[in-house]
Amino acid sequence: MSGLPGLRGNDHIGFTVPDIDEAHAFFVDVLGCVQIYRLGPFPSQGTWMSEHLNVADSTTMREIRFYRCGNGSNFEVFQYEAEDARLLPPRNSDVGGHHIALYVDDLDEAVAYLHAKGIRVLGEPTESRGPSQGQRWVYFLSPWGMQFELVSFPQGKAYETEAAVRLWDTRQ
Repeated sequence: MSGLPGLRGNDHIGFTVPDIDEAHAFFVDVLGCVQIYRLGPFPSQGTWMSEHLNVADSTTMREIRFYRCGNGSNFEVFQYEAEDARLLPPRNSDVGGHHIALYVDDLDEAVAYLHAKGIRVLGEPTESRGPSQGQRWVYFLSPWGMQFELVSFPQGKAYETEAAVRLWDTRQ
């Protein structure tokens, strides 16, 4: 077998937010995640920040919180204090652009829920084609503008009928 020795899968997704209390309310009160624990603060110490985290040495990591959200990867949420911080989240088309996709059983029910919570949903659900046929999806934004996606494919996706290897599936 080639590749990274011992690789088992994705443990967590880490990202930075501008206000950790606002993010906490979003993850717990809107998405239904559970906070597991928190760490910090970690003030700057010599060159540790640049050597280990690729941020300016004057940066302080104010707090880290860990969340579990259903049956999937954990979230590691940071709030930093950094003089050179970029305050706008990247778009999907930007280098480093990203989104976090969450599987839901009923996409229409989940979209209605987000609307009722005042969350900005981008457009209407889209039906995928080609190998992803059977899936519907829609993007939405966190209060600080980070991109999330809801996906649902209760009957599976078209590629599964002939695939020797399937994508990891939160339904299983």
